[in-house]
This record gives sequence, C-alpha cells and structure tokens, in this order.
Amino acid sequence: MLRLLGLVLSIGLADSMNPSTIAPALYLATGECPRRELIRFTLAVFSVSTFAGALIVVGPGQAVLALVPRPGPTTRYILETVAGAVVLVAGIVLWRVRRKLAKRRLPTPKARGRSSAWLGVTIMVVELPTAFPYFAAIAATVGSGLGLGHELILVAIYNASFVLPLLLILAVVVFAGDRATVLLARGRAFLERRWPVLLAGLALAAGVFVTTLGVTGLVGQGRGGAANFSRHVRRLITHG
Repeated sequence: MLRLLGLVLSIGLADSMNPSTIAPALYLATGECPRRELIRFTLAVFSVSTFAGALIVVGPGQAVLALVPRPGPTTRYILETVAGAVVLVAGIVLWRVRRKLAKRRLPTPKARGRSSAWLGVTIMVVELPTAFPYFAAIAATVGSGLGLGHELILVAIYNASFVLPLLLILAVVVFAGDRATVLLARGRAFLERRWPVLLAGLALAAGVFVTTLGVTGLVGQGRGGAANFSRHVRRLITHG
C-alpha cells in the first residue's frame, strides 16, 4: 500500500503543474468573488477527474481483475515500471520542447460571466482523453489487487494531489488579504516563463522514482522475478 501511495502521490504532484487548470484558477482569483469561484472551479476539476478515474477502476479495471483476480508481485512490479516509464517519457518530451512551449501564453477563459464550475468541468472533459500519467497510475492501482475500496481511495488521493496548486491559490486569496493580487500576478508571471521547465522537471523526477520502485521490486524477486519479467515482455512482443 505504501509503495502505491508513493507512486500515486508522485505522479499526481507532477501532473498538478498543469497550465490548463492553474492558469484559469489564477484568472478567477483576480475576478469578482474569487474565493467562491475558486472553490467551485477546484471542486469541479476534482469531481470530474475523480469520477472518471472511479469509472475506469469500477468498469474496465474490475473486468480485468475478474480474469486475473490475484495479480502476483511480478505483475504488480511490471505495471509500476510501465507507469514510471510513461511518466518518464512524458517528462523527456516536455523537456525537449520546453523552449517552444515557453513562447505560448497561458490559457485564459473567454469571459468572466461563464460559470467557474462549468469551466472546470469543460477543461477536465477536454484534458482527460490525453491524461496518460493518470491512466498509468490507475493501471498500477488496479493491478495491485488491493480491493475496490482501496483502489478508489488511491484515485481520490491522486486527484487531491492534482488540485493542490489550486488549493494553494485559494489559500493565498483567503489569507494574503490585500497582497493577494500582487502575489498572484507574480505567480502568473513566473508560471508564464517557467511552467514547461517545472512540469518537465516534476515529470522526470516522478518517472525516475516510480520506475525505480518497479525495477527494484522486480530485482527483489530474484532470478525468478527477472525471468518472469522477460517472459512477460516476450509474450507481449509475440502477441503484440
């Protein structure tokens, strides 16, 4: 459980540096009723993402577990390694194109009259089909065989870490008082310049950490674990 908790938190925190959610939150923080709008936006992002993850766990995830009700340690470690590799590749790609991404302006909502809750729903519906780190974390969670209740808790923990930057923005609005506008403006300016580097760096760190978890687990299985890993890889390549 602790291994999976570390995996989920590391990927979720890396994924949280998402300009598609942070930039609108910074925008809402400078509008009318910023506290209320930020709460609605954050709840919408968290709810939609958690609901989608829960659907995957309860539907396809449990269907797979019905075929393999008790995944062995080797299977779990392979899934952890794959999840780490997915995040690591994403980090490498982001690092290679970081300068190009830095030239793009952060997204801004079209109009202030739009519901902040609906804005959060819309963003997540658009983002979810390409949320590969999230899917990798869900795959490792389902493959753990911990049971549906624990798997759903881990999905909720992932999304709590995903909205952490939004909660920090809300905390600034609540506790910084008159300085909130200045602080958030500086934060947006910093994000404009550095978000590709931050996102790539976090993804690389999370990818290395999660891959290390999986690989060390396989190594800990001894020669039998290594042989099983090779056999699984050959089977995947053969049946393709």
